[in-house]
Amino acid sequence: MQLPFLSFSPQHQPIREEVLAALARVYDSQWYVLGQAVAEFEAAYATFNQTGHCVGVANGLDALHLALMALRVGPGDEVIVPSNTYIATWLAVSYVGATPVPVEPNPATFNLDPAQLEAAITPRTKAIMPVHLYGQACEMTAIMDIARRHNLLVVEDNAQAQGATADGGATGSFGHANGTSFYPGKNLGALGDAGAVTTNDAEVDRRLRTLRNYGSQKKYYNEIIGYNSRLDEMQAAVLSVKLNYLPEWTKQRQQAAALYDQYLAGIGDLTLPVVAAGSTHVYHLYVVRTAHRAALQQYLAAQGIGTLIHYPVPPHLQEAYAHLAMRAGQFPIAEELAATCLSLPMWPGMGEVEVRRVAEAIRMYFN
Repeated sequence: MQLPFLSFSPQHQPIREEVLAALARVYDSQWYVLGQAVAEFEAAYATFNQTGHCVGVANGLDALHLALMALRVGPGDEVIVPSNTYIATWLAVSYVGATPVPVEPNPATFNLDPAQLEAAITPRTKAIMPVHLYGQACEMTAIMDIARRHNLLVVEDNAQAQGATADGGATGSFGHANGTSFYPGKNLGALGDAGAVTTNDAEVDRRLRTLRNYGSQKKYYNEIIGYNSRLDEMQAAVLSVKLNYLPEWTKQRQQAAALYDQYLAGIGDLTLPVVAAGSTHVYHLYVVRTAHRAALQQYLAAQGIGTLIHYPVPPHLQEAYAHLAMRAGQFPIAEELAATCLSLPMWPGMGEVEVRRVAEAIRMYFN
C-alpha cells in the first residue's frame, strides 16, 4: 500500500459540495476580483488571527514583500532572518532592496534563537523577520521585547503556522505586519496560489491595499507605483469554507504528531520535534533528524512511504545569494539541519494505522 507524503482527500472529500457551492456563488455573481468573497474572507481571517486587519494578496511571497514595503523597509536597511528558512523569506527582503542578515536557530525547535538576536543588530538593522517554521510558534514574547528595546519592526512569516500560538497570542498577530501563504499544501490551503498580510495598524492596512492594487485606491487614480497582487474571489470563497474547519484539522494534525512521538520514541538516532515552552505547534510538517537521512529516505520510498526534505540547501549556500559571499561552515546549525532533517507524512485525517506503518518501517530500517 502506497502512503503518500500528503493526501488532500480526507480534507477535501467531506467539504466537496460546500466548496463547489461557494465557487458557484462567485461564478454566478459575475464579480471576480476584489469583491464580496474577498472582503468576507479578509474579515473572517482577521478575526481568526486576532488582528484588526487582513489584506488578501496573490501569494505568500507577495505578502512578505508588500508587508516590508508598507513598513517602508528598503535599500540600505538590514533585516534579521533565520539562517534555516525557506528562501522566500530572504527573497522578500531582497525585493525591497534590503539586506538579509542570517541568525542561527535553536537546534531543538528549528526556530530563530532570541539569545542570538542582539549580536546581529547593527545601526542599519530595520526589522526582524521570525519564521514559525514547520508550524511551531517562535518565542515571540522574547523577540518582541528585543525589537522594542532596539526600536525595530517585526514582520512574522506565518506561512506554515496558521492557528499556532505563542504565550496565548496567535502567530501572525505580534508583528507590525505579517505575511502568510495559502498555497494548497499549507494548513489553510487554497486551490492555487494565495496569501494575506495581517496587521493591527490601520495606516499599514491602507498602504497594503494601495500597494496590492496598482498603487490605487480609486480606479484609474494611482497614488504610488504599486503591484498587481490581489487575492481573487474564487480562492477567497474556498478559503472561507476551509477556515471553518481549520481548528478541527489542526487538532487532527496534533493527534497524529502525538502518535508519532509515541511510536518513534527511542528508535535509532532519531531526534523528534521539541515544542518550546509557551508555544504551540500545528504540525504543518512533522520533521525528524537523523544522520542516516539519505539511506532512511530511500528505504521508506522502497516501502511505498513518501517523505520530503525541508530544506536541503540553506539560503546562504544558494547560488542566488552568492553575491553575499557567505561560506560553507558560516552557519553550522542551519547546515546541520539541512543535512539531517526528514519530513514524514502528515495531513489532517491521518490516523493511527498510517502513523504506525511509518514508525514500523523506520524501526525496521534501524534494526
